[in-house]
Amino acid sequence: MSSYLNSVKKQFEYYKSLGDKTFTQLKDDHFFWHPNEENNSIAIMVKHIAGNMLSRWTNFLTEDGEKDWRNRDQEFMNSFETKEEVIAYWNEGWNCLFKAINPLTEKDLERIIYIRNHGHSVTEAINRQLCHYSYHVGQIVFLAKIMVDQDWKSLSIPKGKSQAYNQDKFSKEKSRKHFTDDL
Repeated sequence: MSSYLNSVKKQFEYYKSLGDKTFTQLKDDHFFWHPNEENNSIAIMVKHIAGNMLSRWTNFLTEDGEKDWRNRDQEFMNSFETKEEVIAYWNEGWNCLFKAINPLTEKDLERIIYIRNHGHSVTEAINRQLCHYSYHVGQIVFLAKIMVDQDWKSLSIPKGKSQAYNQDKFSKEKSRKHFTDDL
């Protein structure tokens, strides 16, 4: 299996884990709070991400990534009532993604697939979606940090801990591995 495929799978797993770790820090009502009518709640962002995943990754290699059954505008209207519903839909989207990318081979990477009739190599399509999801996961984390405030548990290197973190890393032998292997 190519190094690219292994790396991209780990990157997707990483962004899913950031969302998962964020959700564990939130109270039920945090999922539905939004600062004003023009901004989205975490529930809405999850609905959009998962809706996109279901559209893009269902029959990924054989159908256009923008399915006729997808209603993108509805993704920005809350239909969830509970935190559990939000998380279940989040997981449904990620399960669809991993089901699509796990069987890919290096040979598949140059195949052409379509999103809204625009041709992409599989590599380009994967990169497009990886960037899209990381953008929204970052929004979710940022909004959660605002709500949780001082009780927030850092998902990366906590403020003021960079030197200790680096000291630990440099105290170990050099090795080649994905940065998420130590998380």
